[in-house]
Amino acid sequence: MSNYFRQLPDFEYVSRLPDAKISDYIKVKNLFKKGVLREDIFQNVSFFTKYKITGDKRPDNVAFDFYENSRLDWLVLTCNNILNVYTEWPLQQIDFDKFLLEKYGTYDNIFSGVHHYETTEIKDSNGVVMMKAGLKTGATFAFNYTDTKSDTLFELANISVPVTNYEYENEIEDAKRNIFLLKPQYLSVVRDDLEEMMTYKKGSTQYVSETLKTADNIRIYN
Repeated sequence: MSNYFRQLPDFEYVSRLPDAKISDYIKVKNLFKKGVLREDIFQNVSFFTKYKITGDKRPDNVAFDFYENSRLDWLVLTCNNILNVYTEWPLQQIDFDKFLLEKYGTYDNIFSGVHHYETTEIKDSNGVVMMKAGLKTGATFAFNYTDTKSDTLFELANISVPVTNYEYENEIEDAKRNIFLLKPQYLSVVRDDLEEMMTYKKGSTQYVSETLKTADNIRIYN
């Protein structure tokens, strides 16, 4: 994300270093400035396309694959409101394995331990769905329904299926792989918007230039 941080404007604050003079300042990037997508763009699905993250791809890998520019990794994250790549981006396989072991202790618990039970899909003779799949239940879940064609009552017992700890965690990781990316033809609009967002406006006592603000030095005035 080096390209993104280079676009952040600067901010000078009073130096607190032991040997600093009363008028010394330190220049840093203003991390409180944040690039976001314009609301009219973010809410318009036609501006985006679906993308599935494969393997151990990082945001910069996805940016290179889709935009042919790895420096647009910040845009990949922004399009999906991802603030923490460690929890919101798919883990690399080695990190996923480590996470599972730390959480469940043993491979037996990971692959054989039951996390919860779920329903399977049940249809009647007309093909009408009487029970949706994937609903969390108890281990001995029972379900009764009346067939819409024959008007026959069916009583089903112990119809839930176990979901292992691995299956549960892997499903969560897989869900993270489905993201949306801004279509390349709209990149120029986003770049112009970002430049506007990162530009300081006149009117503040801290204003120095479009790319620099300076904190008030209260030590001088005291």
